[in-house]
Amino acid sequence: MKDIEEKERRLLALSPFVKEAQLTLKDGFPHAKLYPDFQALQSAHIVNIESQLRWYCIELYNMEVDEEEKIRSYAISLHPLQEAPSTKAEEVPDDALYKSLEVFLFSMCKCEIHPSSHLELDLRLDSLNYVELFLFVEQSFGVEMNEVIFSEIMVMQDFYLYVKAHKKSFHPTEMDWIKMLSEDMDEKLIYSPFVMLLYKMIMLPLFRLYFRIELRGVENIPSRSSIIAPTHQSMLDGFLIEALLPYSILKNTFFVAYEAVFGTKLLRPISDNGQTLLIDADRNLIRSMKRCALVLKDKKNLVIFPEGARTRDRKLLKFSPFFAMLSTTYNAPIVPVVIDGSFEALRAGKLFPRPVKIKITFLEPIYPKNESFEQITKRTLEAIEKELAK
Repeated sequence: MKDIEEKERRLLALSPFVKEAQLTLKDGFPHAKLYPDFQALQSAHIVNIESQLRWYCIELYNMEVDEEEKIRSYAISLHPLQEAPSTKAEEVPDDALYKSLEVFLFSMCKCEIHPSSHLELDLRLDSLNYVELFLFVEQSFGVEMNEVIFSEIMVMQDFYLYVKAHKKSFHPTEMDWIKMLSEDMDEKLIYSPFVMLLYKMIMLPLFRLYFRIELRGVENIPSRSSIIAPTHQSMLDGFLIEALLPYSILKNTFFVAYEAVFGTKLLRPISDNGQTLLIDADRNLIRSMKRCALVLKDKKNLVIFPEGARTRDRKLLKFSPFFAMLSTTYNAPIVPVVIDGSFEALRAGKLFPRPVKIKITFLEPIYPKNESFEQITKRTLEAIEKELAK
């Protein structure tokens, strides 16, 4: 690679949360190693560090460079890049509280846990795991937990010491999703049937003409409350689903979107009047989940993108099991949706869509059985992959 130092400086400039960056070749392609600025991450109360560095550093960099210069893989280091990791044996606290936390965390990550383990970067916990963990320490030990507190104690030893210092009881308990999601909240769903109809009347003819839409499988959407789970290729996807759903279904459908995008001045009026639920992956996770649950409790439909973000290379991203948890909790069928062509029409980083043909296929619904969230997530992913392979 040419001008490696310049490229490394560019990575550092793109994110205030990267302290060191190193580029090398791996299997013939650029590979990045990043050392985060953990103090800056704590100050910003960011608990999804890997996502932050991937989307707002690595992918922003990839959008600027030619194909052969794109970073194909990356690693996040817990130590300065020129510092060798410590091999000193760690002293594990010998008490029931540490053991209880360790057992609970192991039930989620199924990996070895040390006092120095980072709860996200080592144990690979995600937002759904965070909610489970917050509720576990609250219900088991009487310790209030939220993202602001958690962002400062994301290492096992620090987390344990915080819980120990604030512990009011000791009654380890199992997670009860139904109980948590059923708790009352001071928020109601805002229905906008006329606005939804207006959006549909404006967007549908434009999309059909400009993108030569090919639509299949709408009849697969059940007449009961359902979760509609599309692939995510571009900013067009939510608007495409909104335009193509039959109005009888659309008026009873809510869309999940990230506040960082649809909470901006430009798009906020659309989300406020478009039956949209704004969520933040680093703030108010429990409240966001309860907000999504309101839709299914009201026997309505929920559109949620399992990938959580737009693909940057057309490949499917990892599916978050949140939609599967909602499906199981409310016995709501999942309708996988394959959107094909919107990536070419409006890939990330582009402002104006190209007139590319877009195909949208609603697949047969997946009904929750006696399965784990991971198994339901896998079935949904496999259905989509099978359709894409045709």
